[in-house]
Amino acid sequence: MTSPFLGELLGTMVLIILGNGVVAGAMLRGSKAEGAGWIAITAGWAFAVLAGIFVATATGSPDAHINPAVTIAGAITSGNPSKLLVYVPAQMIGAFLGATVVWLHYLPHWAVTEDQGLKRACFCTDPAIRQSAANWTSEIIGTFLLILIVSALLSRTVGASGNIPTGLAPYLVGMVVWGIGLSLGGTTGYAINPARDLGPRLAHAVLPIAGKGHSDWGYALIPVAGPAIGAVLAALAILLIGV
Repeated sequence: MTSPFLGELLGTMVLIILGNGVVAGAMLRGSKAEGAGWIAITAGWAFAVLAGIFVATATGSPDAHINPAVTIAGAITSGNPSKLLVYVPAQMIGAFLGATVVWLHYLPHWAVTEDQGLKRACFCTDPAIRQSAANWTSEIIGTFLLILIVSALLSRTVGASGNIPTGLAPYLVGMVVWGIGLSLGGTTGYAINPARDLGPRLAHAVLPIAGKGHSDWGYALIPVAGPAIGAVLAALAILLIGV
C-alpha cells in the first residue's frame, strides 16, 4: 500500500494539520491556546515538520520532501526531474486535505472569530508589511537558507564523520525550520514551501468557513513562486560550492 506518492501526500497532510493547527489554536477566539504567540507558532511548525518527515518516510517516501521547493532543488542537483511529477501533486493534495482537517477540528471557532484576516492566517501566509519587492526577497532568502542548511546537514562531509546518527536528521531539519521561523519569519510568515501556502489557500477559498472573507489571491504568487526561486538559487549554489 505504501508508495512515494502516498508518503508525500500523508507527510504533507500531517505537516499542515499540525502547522496550521498551531496557528489556529493561537489565533481563533475561544481556543485555550488563544494568544499563545510567535514562539508557540514557530515551535509548532518545527514539530510539524518533524512529524511530517517521519510519516512520509514510514508510508513510502524515503526522500520525505513534503515541500515542492525541496523537490525542485533535488531535481536540479541530481539532474533528474522525474520526481517532480509524483511528489508535487501529492504535496499539493496533502496540503489541501490537511487544511480541511484543521477547519473541521476548529469548526465552532470560525463563527465566533470576527477578524477575517485571522481566519485566513490559519490557512495561508500574508506579509506583516505589504511591499512586493521586500516580500519576494524574504521568501527567496528563507527558502534559500532552508535548502542550503539542510543540504549541508545531510552532506557526505557531515554524515561521513558520524555526526548524524540514523533517525536524527528529521529532528535537525525541524530545528532548521524553527530557526528560520524565529529569525526570518516575522516578515511574511515564512511560507518557504509552495504547497504549504497554495493548498491551504485553495481550501480557504472553497470550504464553507463562517465569515471567512476573501482568500487574498493578489498576494498568492509570492509564497509559491518566491520559495521556488529560492530553491533554484540554492541548488545552483550547492552545485557550485560542491556541498
